[in-house]
Amino acid sequence: MSEAVQTRGKLFTPFNLIAGVILLVGAGILLLRFTQGLQATTNLTHYYPWGIWIGFDVMSGVALAAGGFVTSSAVYLFGMKEYKPIVRPAILTGFLGYFLVVLGLIVDLGKPWHLPYPFLVQAGPTSALFEVSLCVALYLTTLFVETTPAVFEWLGWKRWRKVVGAMTIALTVFGLILSTLHQSTLGAMYAITPTKLHPLWYSPYIPVHFFVSAVAAGLSMVIVEGMFSHKAFHHQVQISNEQFERINLGLGKAGAVALAIYTAIKLLSLSLDDKWHLLGTSWGAWYLVELVGFVLLPCFLFTVGYRESKVLFVRIAAVITVIGIILNRFNVSFIAFNYDLPSEHRYVPHWMEIWVSVALVTFGVVMFRWIANRMPIMYEHPDWKDEH
Repeated sequence: MSEAVQTRGKLFTPFNLIAGVILLVGAGILLLRFTQGLQATTNLTHYYPWGIWIGFDVMSGVALAAGGFVTSSAVYLFGMKEYKPIVRPAILTGFLGYFLVVLGLIVDLGKPWHLPYPFLVQAGPTSALFEVSLCVALYLTTLFVETTPAVFEWLGWKRWRKVVGAMTIALTVFGLILSTLHQSTLGAMYAITPTKLHPLWYSPYIPVHFFVSAVAAGLSMVIVEGMFSHKAFHHQVQISNEQFERINLGLGKAGAVALAIYTAIKLLSLSLDDKWHLLGTSWGAWYLVELVGFVLLPCFLFTVGYRESKVLFVRIAAVITVIGIILNRFNVSFIAFNYDLPSEHRYVPHWMEIWVSVALVTFGVVMFRWIANRMPIMYEHPDWKDEH
C-alpha cells in the first residue's frame, strides 16, 4: 500500500470540529467530576449506585467489544479463513472498546491511582468483581498484543512482527478463555440482587444470558463497524464488494443462531422459574418490547437476510441487535433495578453523564480513524500477506 493511498485528511473538517467540541466539553465535565465528586455530575444515589456509566460504558461496552474474540477464534481456531479480512478491524475495535471500558470504570469509581489495588494490595479471589477486573485487565493486554502486528508492520520492525505472529494461536485461545469468563461473570454480579432486580430480568442463569447475548452483540458490532469502515476507508480495502457482502451474510447467519439460542435460554428461564404470569404486567410489556423487538425481530431479519442473500436485512438486524444489547444492559443496571421504588426515587441520567459517555465513544472513533488511516488495518501489508 503506497503512501499516496494512505491519505490523512484535512485537520479542519466537520467531523474533526464536532468531535473536538464533544471531547473538550467532556474533558471539562471530567475535571468537574474529579474535583467536585459524583454528586456534581451525576444523578446517582444510594438506591442507584450504578447508572449509565456502568450500564453503557462498561456493561454494554464489554458486550459490544466481543467481536474481537469471536472473529479471531473463527479464523485462527476454526479455520474460517474467508473472514480473515475483518479480523484486524474487529480486534482493533475490541481493543479500543475495552480501553474505553477501563476509562469509563475509572470515571465512575474515581481514584485511578488505586487501579492496581485489587491485584497488588488485597485480592478478593471469591469476588465476581475481582474476577471481572482480573480478566478485563488480562484481556485488554491480550488485545493490545494482538494489535501490535499492524504497528510493527507500519514501523518496519520485522523481528518483533515475527515474534508476535508466532504467538497468534496462543493469544487467541487465551483471549477466548478470558472472554468466556468475564462476559458471563458480569451477569453473575447480579446474582446477589434477587430482591432488587425485577424477576423478569433476574435469573440464576443470568451469567449464561450475558455470555450468549455478548456473542450476538459482538457479531453485530463487527457488521456495523464494517459497514462504516468499508465506506470510510474504501481506498484501502482490498476485497471486492461481493466478498465483503458474503462475509456480512456469514456473520448474519451466525448472528441468527446466537439470537435463537439466546431466545431459547430466555424462554427456558421463564419456564423453569414459572414467571409467565408476569408478562401480563406493565413490566411484562416492557420485557416483551426487549425480547420481541430487539431479539426475535433481528433474529428473523438475520435469517431472511442470509437465506435470501439480502445484505441490507443483515445490516438492519445488526443495528437493532446493538441497540437491543444496550437496552438489555440498561434494564439490568438501572431501569428494572429497584423497580418497586416510588417515581421520585427513580434514576434518570444527568446530561453530564450522557455527555461523558458520548465523549468516550467519540474518542474511540477518533482513535480508530487515526490508526486505520496510518496502519495496515483494512488491508494486508504486502510484505506479510497470508501471515497471521
